[in-house]
Amino acid sequence: MMKKTIIAFGLAVSIGMAAQTYTHFTTTEGNEWQQSKASLSGKAVAEPVLIITGSEQGHVFKAWGTCFNELDLDALELLKPEEQEEVMRRIFDPNGDLKFTRGRLTMNANDYSRAWYSCDTVAGDFQLKYFNIEHDKKNVIRLIKKAQKYQPQMTFWVSPWSPPAWMKINQDYPVCSSPANTQPKEKDYLLFDDGGIPDPTEMQFIDGQRNRLFPKKLASQTYFIQDSRYLQAYANMFCKFIDLYAAENISVDMVMYQNEAYSYTAYPGCAWTAEGTLRFNRDYLIPTMQKKHPEIDVNIGTLNTNRLDYVSQFIDGLKDQVKAVGLQWEGRQIIDSLRQRYPNLRFISTESECGNGSMDWRAGEHTFYLLADYIGRGCDEYYIWNFILCDQGRSAWGWKQNALVQVKSANLSHRYTPEFYAVKHFSNLVPSGSKMQGYVPREQTNGMPVIVFQRPDKKYVVVIGNQTNEQRTATVKLGKKYLNMTLPAHSMHTYMAR
Repeated sequence: MMKKTIIAFGLAVSIGMAAQTYTHFTTTEGNEWQQSKASLSGKAVAEPVLIITGSEQGHVFKAWGTCFNELDLDALELLKPEEQEEVMRRIFDPNGDLKFTRGRLTMNANDYSRAWYSCDTVAGDFQLKYFNIEHDKKNVIRLIKKAQKYQPQMTFWVSPWSPPAWMKINQDYPVCSSPANTQPKEKDYLLFDDGGIPDPTEMQFIDGQRNRLFPKKLASQTYFIQDSRYLQAYANMFCKFIDLYAAENISVDMVMYQNEAYSYTAYPGCAWTAEGTLRFNRDYLIPTMQKKHPEIDVNIGTLNTNRLDYVSQFIDGLKDQVKAVGLQWEGRQIIDSLRQRYPNLRFISTESECGNGSMDWRAGEHTFYLLADYIGRGCDEYYIWNFILCDQGRSAWGWKQNALVQVKSANLSHRYTPEFYAVKHFSNLVPSGSKMQGYVPREQTNGMPVIVFQRPDKKYVVVIGNQTNEQRTATVKLGKKYLNMTLPAHSMHTYMAR
């Protein structure tokens, strides 16, 4: 017998319970987004896995979004013009499938750029005389314009993967040497005081997770040069980037100082210590943005570590100056603890996990689980990584990763992957302003993550998956009525009140 779980977040009026009929959308492998009807019942066919009384306050969900990368543009432009329009319409149009309204940008190259590049390659250019976005105009900005055609009100935020190489102690764009870059192996010792070198298997994962303390060994040295001239020039660089993008009608409203400071990468990256993170944000980035762009939020992230005691060192020093914490990968494991420790901060899922290039049903189910878990645990924005890639999504540094749309280079065809439909089961019917009313993770339901939202129009949306090998029966109690569901093995479901 399943344990009854009641989740409440405060007091609110009881509304939206009157609807007796629901529209039901279901997806199984190869049979996507099938529509039917469902009705509430006066009797439960199973003990409810979740009870919504109508008195829950919930946290307000703000936005769905994705990242804009060069390899996405390359994949998209393999398609015929009308197919490109179809893809962008389905992802970004307010009447499309996913209805994304937010975009994440990188300053300088990231690991899904074609190769390393920087907005300023002139060493010692502290005045940023040579800083420019000409490379972006020819590439990523073209992709953004294609999205803006369908979502002209789209807003953006930015985080760098790596500063310009001349601003780093290793004078190169990666953190660690690799056959995929040209950094000498002799520089790898810079990461740790004891002269050790990074574990080349650290970034590997099984079944989409690493399931251990990450990173196993923390960097003892910040790779960004800790000289005030460099630190101030870098803070100014964020402002200049924002100004130049604004001139392209691309509105940035949030920055985070670094993508994944705890991935010691062969691709563009930068290791930061807690001391360096606090110093740069507190003494340079935040005051500079407050002076030059007070309308833009500086938030802390993106945190990809489950070392709570470590990240608390700098969050404690910044909690009164930032509004939100951005989390991805192992950062998800400490959301509950962070929410308890920092009740006044928001939490953002800054990047969905990338997978391994399989783009199969299993990957779709994992993304469905991540969507429910991040949002159910308190995140109010959710960002997909690559939204379209070619073949197995191989990067210039040898990664294979997943996407929502897969382009086949052999015949220039495309398909919408199971991850596309996993996202659609959430974003299509849960607009900005919806309240997350209750969540039960799959660990408590023997493989059936379930989450309930109340939309701004007061309609309830129930999203549930059956990630087991058997058909399951489940019940959610909504007020005094019951939504009884028969869930085929390995299926995704969304129910919305009519």
